[in-house]
Amino acid sequence: MGGDHGPPVAVAGAAEATRRLSGRPVRFLLHGDEARIEAELRRFEALRPLVEIRHTAQIISGEEKPAQALRRGKGSSLWNAVEAIRQGEAAAAVSGGNTGALMAISKLILRMIGSGLERPAIVASWPTARGVTALLDVGANIDCAASQLVEFAIMGDAFYRAVHAADPAYRPTVGVLNVGSEEMKGHEEVREANRLLRAGGFDFDYRGFVEGNDIAGGAVDVIVTDGFTGNIALKTGEGLARFFAASLKQSLTGDPLSMAGAVLAKGGLDRLRARLTPPGGGPLLGLNGTVVKSHGGTDASGFADAIKIAYDLAASRYIEEIGRNIERLSVALAPDATNNVVSEAKSAE
Repeated sequence: MGGDHGPPVAVAGAAEATRRLSGRPVRFLLHGDEARIEAELRRFEALRPLVEIRHTAQIISGEEKPAQALRRGKGSSLWNAVEAIRQGEAAAAVSGGNTGALMAISKLILRMIGSGLERPAIVASWPTARGVTALLDVGANIDCAASQLVEFAIMGDAFYRAVHAADPAYRPTVGVLNVGSEEMKGHEEVREANRLLRAGGFDFDYRGFVEGNDIAGGAVDVIVTDGFTGNIALKTGEGLARFFAASLKQSLTGDPLSMAGAVLAKGGLDRLRARLTPPGGGPLLGLNGTVVKSHGGTDASGFADAIKIAYDLAASRYIEEIGRNIERLSVALAPDATNNVVSEAKSAE
């Protein structure tokens, strides 16, 4: 029921996701106003056998604060979708609704993996020159300690392997976003995160610091940053993509000759647009369950992207991988281990 468009996009997105999953087994529990959902299902009769509607009249609005959503959210469509995971009725939940409410309710119902993780992180899949880079966090955690940045690296690694890597044994490359690539650059938290990542013995290929221009270049598979910086980077990239698309359209419709050229180049332009369009969902990583936040203004194709990401994550072992590396982080953060890391770093300097 959430997002800018509600059931029309959610139902059409489920139909499109079924097509993209190419016969793989999938079923949908659709939580919300039964009459409105049924009205949309009439457009997609082939989807109906795969759907069960769970009616509720209670809906969390996009303006409600997380604390309000927690107080009155029980029984809402958003709450019920996440609760279905805890009850074992669903492998994953996808919502286009209130991000803060979704995060608060998901953390309350599903809890975090292990005892070390503090809050979920939102990951964005960023189109790059080399394919896709996972960027996190993009808005959930504004101020981050060094240990949280390491947690993001652990979660981003597991996410990338589950969703974007063709080979499950692939070791993603990971970097920390900074104002320079040199070891002495940046504030203390990113420098400490860099030391922990180099000494932690994690299952991924850590490459050190990367800069802002490395994001679109695809310098590494996973880029780690705090939610403040990550959200600004994400919104800047989205804005530039829209500007580029609008400018290209204006240039190609400015005169008859340009319009004729645009017709001839339509296939290539469509492929370019598809490449520049980021996937329509950002998983909340670190939970004991799979929850994906779809962009509120997305269309059916974007919602189908979010469902596909949720499907791939639920079918993977990324939660177990995160738990294993979190244990290694706990060892690295032990007092003796931390002192050793700092000593080794100073010796190297």
